[in-house]
Amino acid sequence: MEARALARQLAIGRVVIGGALALAPALAARGWIGEVSATPGAQALARGFGMRDVAIGAGALAALQGGGNVRDWMLAGAAADAADLAATVLARRDLPWLGRFGIGALAATGATLSLVAARDLA
Repeated sequence: MEARALARQLAIGRVVIGGALALAPALAARGWIGEVSATPGAQALARGFGMRDVAIGAGALAALQGGGNVRDWMLAGAAADAADLAATVLARRDLPWLGRFGIGALAATGATLSLVAARDLA
């Protein structure tokens, strides 16, 4: 896949997932952190994580549209996904199966593909 097309797909996915976390944090985060996602503290964190992803995705889309520096947005996304993966690994014993493996795999894949896109956009 061409790097700009990959970057666009990653950015759209980031906006969609981030938007879900921001708008429906208890539901969207349940698969990652379990029933604790219904607590106010977890919802606050999920909204923050969600808006982080919306901002990175929207920034990447704007850069793709306007000829800006897409590479830096892909690197920001890779860093965010790597942090999500690290947090998931650290808390793995207390996470549901989907959070441990599904979200871990999603974060690892997002970080890797973001780095591939960034490399090919340089």
